[in-house]
Amino acid sequence: MKKLLKFWLPVVVWMGVIFIFSSIPNLKTDLKEDFLLRKIAHMLEFAILTFLFFRALSKENLNIKKIIIYSIIFALFYALTDEYHQTFIQGRQGALRDVGIDSIGILIAGLLCYIKDRRLKNK
Repeated sequence: MKKLLKFWLPVVVWMGVIFIFSSIPNLKTDLKEDFLLRKIAHMLEFAILTFLFFRALSKENLNIKKIIIYSIIFALFYALTDEYHQTFIQGRQGALRDVGIDSIGILIAGLLCYIKDRRLKNK
């Protein structure tokens, strides 16, 4: 139970944070760089989710390749469901383009987790 709370609760909480932000209608700022900031936020929030999946799955009895692949798949699946969720929010729209942007953050996080694991094994 302690392992479940320590490693999987952050995943669920972060998914909740993403859900809450996706539930806000017309989420925009008055900044000139609003579009760019929102896309960077997309990449960052899903990179964090991927890292949290990696962290939780690392405590399971899986090899590193499976951990990274599952982390990427789970985060990508949540990105898809997040965009679907936004189709129900007034002022928001679900866009596959955003899933593509999310996947950039997901893949960068997966790559960083892989690099970190390789460095730890080489020490």
